[in-house]
Amino acid sequence: MIVVLVETDADGVTEISLETVAFARSLAAEGGGIAIRAMVVGALPVPADAIRDQLGAHGVGEVHHVTGEAFDSYAGAAWAAALQELVAETGSVVALAAGSPRGNEVLAHLAARVGVPMAANVVSFSGLAPFVVTRQVVGGAVLEEMQLSQRPAVFTVAGHSWTAEPAPEPASAAWKERTPEIAPADLVARVVSKEVKGEDLSGSLKTARVVVGAGRGAGSANGFAGVDELAELLGGSVGVSRVVTSLGWRPHHEQVGQTGSRISPEIYIPCGISGAIQHWAGCASSKTILAINTDAEAPMVTKATYAVIGDMHEIVPAINEEIRRRR
Repeated sequence: MIVVLVETDADGVTEISLETVAFARSLAAEGGGIAIRAMVVGALPVPADAIRDQLGAHGVGEVHHVTGEAFDSYAGAAWAAALQELVAETGSVVALAAGSPRGNEVLAHLAARVGVPMAANVVSFSGLAPFVVTRQVVGGAVLEEMQLSQRPAVFTVAGHSWTAEPAPEPASAAWKERTPEIAPADLVARVVSKEVKGEDLSGSLKTARVVVGAGRGAGSANGFAGVDELAELLGGSVGVSRVVTSLGWRPHHEQVGQTGSRISPEIYIPCGISGAIQHWAGCASSKTILAINTDAEAPMVTKATYAVIGDMHEIVPAINEEIRRRR
């Protein structure tokens, strides 16, 4: 049995959780058709039937919905306790979640509770005997092989390392409600309130098919006109490096990188971004990268699919003009 911790948002199951289910489905097939179970926690943003049908379409046979006062707000240890109970009850040999902040925290708690190692940000696996996973370390700059010999195998799946495709043979998912008993100690650290500062637009950046990036090369807060226009012409989103948000030139929800959003667009156009390892961790999953930079030896240029060496303030307006002319 495989258990997947699933997260939800306003549209139902998050894209990154569906990617994790796809990973679990591949793992299940390698094991000869191991059953997949999902766990969803707390209040649902959409009707339960919609989540059940969505997960069933991706091959999940059972959806366990965890409810109760202890789960009215997020508490990592409490979620882990509920997951541990489900893993024990179903005799699951694998427990996994998306490599999101919550996924990593809950699975770390789970691993500590059952006394096994945890592998974070896994991108692939090779065989089941022994079970070896490959994971991202050092911000995604290095791939490490790790053998998970103890059971249950506990790990998270790196975002955008798998495609969230529906199962070739959908399952008729059963919906089961459960209300585990949670110890007071598991609620010591929990979310007690939320405050939204302005509109959160990070979701559109994470799902954009085209992202136009800008870094220190923009020069100032007034240096983004061409980048904004290019993103608009291409129907994409703007993403920036950490230095840009640190200087206050652009809002944090546009930041791409280890401490920002991880993106996986069809094309990423970083302009004036050197490509520090923290930024690369957020954009390495881009299908195609077209770098624009004055430094031919910049890490972003050397790693890019294509590169244009020159000043972004000259090249980007020229691209915009050519797009407008052709239209």
